[in-house]
Amino acid sequence: MALPGERSQQIRALVVDDEALARRNLILLLRNDPDIGAVIECGSGLEAIEEIRRSRPDLVFLDVQMPECDGFDVLELLGADLPETVIFVTAYDAYALRAFEAGALDYLLKPFDDARFSRALARAKDKLAHYAPNKRQSISRITVKSRGQTLFLNVSDIDWIEAASYYACLHVGSATHVVRRTLQQLEHDLHERTFVRIHRSIIVNLDRVRGLELQDSGEYEVVLESEARLRLSRRYRKRLQDRLSELTNGG
Repeated sequence: MALPGERSQQIRALVVDDEALARRNLILLLRNDPDIGAVIECGSGLEAIEEIRRSRPDLVFLDVQMPECDGFDVLELLGADLPETVIFVTAYDAYALRAFEAGALDYLLKPFDDARFSRALARAKDKLAHYAPNKRQSISRITVKSRGQTLFLNVSDIDWIEAASYYACLHVGSATHVVRRTLQQLEHDLHERTFVRIHRSIIVNLDRVRGLELQDSGEYEVVLESEARLRLSRRYRKRLQDRLSELTNGG
């Protein structure tokens, strides 16, 4: 019997790697663990995005370097659909810092032995044991510390958010507040029906959007009520337009 706050079901895992042998090795290791239930595999980043949104796995082992859509692209494009636990698997150590900034729980460097894999899996199981997805709630206020002061910002007052290395800049009217949180972390905590990513480094409050403006270059800018103009990336255009349409139609 599971203890209060712990999981009572087996873990659903997803292995994402463009190399079949690498996928097979991870799958064999996972299936040796009695706490692992279903193990799904994907051979590309784009396939992984669809599978994650469809099956909602608890744990994802994600390769970094894949053609067309790499591991970081997968996390960015998933947005609020980001799995609770992600472990990066790669042959390159240069991406470790970026992986942890993106919210990865661990970073397995190929080739790894069974002991190293077991430690990573144990960390994942420990995290999942205390995770209650049905109880997740979006935050309503953000704490900002600056110049000896502690401010409590209402999330609804934020116009847009911009990534700045290890930090994020919260734009509230003419003021800008800096918090030591990544854009990925904020996107996970903010209400997905109100805050939408429009660029790899920008999240916007839909309630502050006045409209979209087509530029001579063929690209769009998002125009806010504050007159701020933000670049809209092509990869996020459809999602933004769909969300704005849903709001207009009462969705």
